[in-house]
Amino acid sequence: MATGRYTLKEFRGQVRQLLLTGAAVAVGVAFLVLAVGGSGALVGSFSQLAAAEVGPAAVQVTPEGEGARQVPGDAAAKAARVPGVDAVGVRRTGHATVLTPAGRPLDDTAAATSLASAPGLRWQLADGGTWATAPDEVMLDSGTADRIGVHPGDRLPLLTASGARASALLTGTLDTRAAPSMSGQPVLGVPDAVFARYATGPRITQLDLAVAPGREQATVGALREALGDQVRVRTHEASVQAATRESNTLFGIVLVAALSFVLIAMAVARMVVSNTFSVVLSQQIRQLALLRCIGASRTQVRRHVRRQGLLLGVGASLVGLGLGAGAAACGTLLLSTFDLGPVTVDLMPAWYVFVLAFLFGVLLTVLAVRAPAKAASAVPPIAALGGAHAATPGSAGSRVVRTVFSALLLGLGVLLLVAATASSGPLGLLAVTLGAILSFFGVLRLARWVLPPVVTLLALPARRFFGTTGKLAAQQLHRNPGRTGAAASALLVGVTVMVAAATVVSTTGGALGDLLGSREPGAFSLATDKKQVPGAALTAIGAERRLSVAPVRTASFDVDGHTVVVASADPALLNDGAEDVDRARALTDGETLASLGSSRTVPAGLKPTGGASMFPYAVVPEATYFVTPRTMDRIAPNAVVSTAWVSPTGDLPHDEARKLLDATLLDQPTVRVRDSGAEAEVMRTMMDRMVMIAAVLLAFSMAIAALGVAATLMLGVDERTREIGMLRAIGLSGDQLRRMLTLEAVLLSLTGAVAGTALGLAYGWLAGHAVTRAYGFEHTPVLLLLGLLAVTVLIGLTAAVLPARRVRRMPVVDALHAE
Repeated sequence: MATGRYTLKEFRGQVRQLLLTGAAVAVGVAFLVLAVGGSGALVGSFSQLAAAEVGPAAVQVTPEGEGARQVPGDAAAKAARVPGVDAVGVRRTGHATVLTPAGRPLDDTAAATSLASAPGLRWQLADGGTWATAPDEVMLDSGTADRIGVHPGDRLPLLTASGARASALLTGTLDTRAAPSMSGQPVLGVPDAVFARYATGPRITQLDLAVAPGREQATVGALREALGDQVRVRTHEASVQAATRESNTLFGIVLVAALSFVLIAMAVARMVVSNTFSVVLSQQIRQLALLRCIGASRTQVRRHVRRQGLLLGVGASLVGLGLGAGAAACGTLLLSTFDLGPVTVDLMPAWYVFVLAFLFGVLLTVLAVRAPAKAASAVPPIAALGGAHAATPGSAGSRVVRTVFSALLLGLGVLLLVAATASSGPLGLLAVTLGAILSFFGVLRLARWVLPPVVTLLALPARRFFGTTGKLAAQQLHRNPGRTGAAASALLVGVTVMVAAATVVSTTGGALGDLLGSREPGAFSLATDKKQVPGAALTAIGAERRLSVAPVRTASFDVDGHTVVVASADPALLNDGAEDVDRARALTDGETLASLGSSRTVPAGLKPTGGASMFPYAVVPEATYFVTPRTMDRIAPNAVVSTAWVSPTGDLPHDEARKLLDATLLDQPTVRVRDSGAEAEVMRTMMDRMVMIAAVLLAFSMAIAALGVAATLMLGVDERTREIGMLRAIGLSGDQLRRMLTLEAVLLSLTGAVAGTALGLAYGWLAGHAVTRAYGFEHTPVLLLLGLLAVTVLIGLTAAVLPARRVRRMPVVDALHAE
């Protein structure tokens, strides 16, 4: 009868066989700990940045009411008269134009921020130099300062609020990491006393008040009474809590995203555990049958196997917790050596995360051995008389039912994927998602039939170039298709998800990049804070034969209480690759091309033609309709040129065209240039980073799958000990045996990688088509795929190290006498 003591003894005897499988579970548990800790640290950094932007003041006054963007102008004077208020700092924001040393404005308008005169009320973070306090002094964010090549002590060229050229002494730089609301744009710090000199559109966004310690609550009440209900008055602590309140929602989003990769890794670990136990139990048929002969029931045998899984889960999960805690501690220590501004990172999660991770690892392992345990309990006592019997989970009838169900899943998934090729948008994306899920699970369930043909195809070069060892490796993988399919499936999961994610991100990002680049109306567009592009700028560009310019006029109309904007330009001067430019060129007088959602508010005298189009939005983001210049002359003869599209002529390279445009506009400092090519490159860079993050997270799944391949080979060596001895006896050398096992590992890994790449490409292309309405073959991440195949070969070589080493050291005589 199977007892706890017997189970423990058997488990100790199988530790070597289950070591790699336990390592797979440990890696999954460690990944879970790191994912939760990393998600918490990421969201915690956002909270710390939000708290840093609140500032050090004891009390803050902010706008109150829906849509309120600024504090009333007289609020500062009223607050200064409230008893208990020692000092008032007015936090102003606006826009400013920073010029490069060559005299051209930056592409992005700078965010102007006021610097309080009282040091204790400054919320910004200085990054170098000294604070700007004098009227002729300013500060610039360190990123922009490095980009344009200025340093503290230099004169920084600027435009005043009136548009005149000026310069100020750059005394220091600002660290915008303490200002999340201003991140991603240049930031100019100006002393509060001269803020209006450089800033346009100034507004008061907050008052920072210095209050005597211990009098915060009393002062808050007095301020509320003095300032009324137009503002919100809070203590520093309450302001920090309000600024970080959104972190809980953000934490949930980030955690779900991270746990999705954890679940993939743990699913791979479950497959490894299930496959390993199936192999181990198939090697113990006689032993299991003897247990049945001496009176053990099926329930007792099943319980015996599950207890072994429980012991493995407990031990592996404890090791995983140690690995996760150690990695979190090392990561925290490493990050502490970097300058992260106001952020302090701690990757160590809370204690209950370790408890949940431990329980999850144990539960996963126990569930993974359910099917092998059921198979073990089905071994009849008569199997003790011979070794030919193999434990199979369930009867032949149940296997047929499962096979039919799996085939239906695969067929339904393929039908949905085929249907997705004829549709796009949300419906097409839904069809791709459901079809990918169903077909992928169908492939996994039918792995023993689907993957062996891939092995056959990949084994052809091995048979040819490696002779006998290649043939033996291929024959071994074909001998047990179930085991081959199970081992390759573990790698198939990670590769499929990685390739699909990389393909859909690359396809979508590449298509959006094309839309921002070659498919926009021009290579560059002009912008100005004056709402009208100077005629001198258009004349200067028009005089340059290597540049073509298309002025864009806009006019606003009030239609049924809605404000609509009509844009006009000569379509012949716009980029030929722009979406719907042909429809714009076909417009006649009185006809208009409407943007999405604009058919209800048509200005008088205009007639929409065809369906809605993205063309008006592409020409001017706020445009609702696009008309010909002749139509604009009739409906709005006083329409001004609000922007212009500029493109190089002939084969002038993009970078040279940008330099030429800057030189042409050297005397027009109020005109900024928006580079659509640069925006496309930013989009592609962002997408590439997303692919890299996904690849790093999915690397854990690949590592677990590699452990599964190694475990399968190690167990195969135990099972084939006598066969290996016979091969050695008939003349096969140790190096040839090592080469044979290495080829088996590489073929197993490549099988999962090739099948996963094919599935991932199909899913990614279809998902990209649903989003972009075009197949992105030109955006396929070729380098990533080649690198993935190289990593797969490396996985196979690494997985074969221990089995090959053991085979080479195996004595021939002992191997021949093995049972």
